[in-house]
Amino acid sequence: MSAKNALRTLPLVLALLLSLVGVANATPPGIPTAATARSELASLTVAADGTMTGYSRDLFPHWHIVSGTCDTRETVLKRDGTNVVTSASCSATSGTWLSPYDGATWHAASDVDIDHVVPLANAWRTGARSWTTAKREQFANDLSSPQLIAVTDNVNQAKGDKSPDVWKPPLTSYWCTYARMWVASKYKWALTVNSAEKSALTSMLGRC
Repeated sequence: MSAKNALRTLPLVLALLLSLVGVANATPPGIPTAATARSELASLTVAADGTMTGYSRDLFPHWHIVSGTCDTRETVLKRDGTNVVTSASCSATSGTWLSPYDGATWHAASDVDIDHVVPLANAWRTGARSWTTAKREQFANDLSSPQLIAVTDNVNQAKGDKSPDVWKPPLTSYWCTYARMWVASKYKWALTVNSAEKSALTSMLGRC
């Protein structure tokens, strides 16, 4: 096999390894079964996205202190990484992070973003605009559901505030899990979905 072909097949090999080991260190809590996700998706209100008027990330105070000096970002970095070493201020100084979105492995926390599975701007358009700032803060720091996950920074930036009808993880093998996480978060927070989004999620759950 040529070096070029080997590089092309690397993501597939990584995806297989992820499926075998279960990505234990990069799995947020509360991911529902596919059957539960389908039921939750069916119960979500379908509506056109609302306006972005008035939106600001500052309206979703995030990375608040969870324990001691550790904020939400550092808490997720420790949860999703392996052999994570932190400084006295709780900053991750070393560790290994496997990004399930693209299968990439990183050894510097600066190469990893904490993705809001349902982006803050998407939440704003689908119901959070009417929330109190306190509720938006709870959403932005939600550690009890599959709403936060450590992933490759460039991949997270490419995603932006896009919903699954526009953006999906590069690894198709992760689409089922991603859809289950997205639906679970929208269901927990009673956010709406638009018709294209629901269709994409239905298709992704069909891969489970």
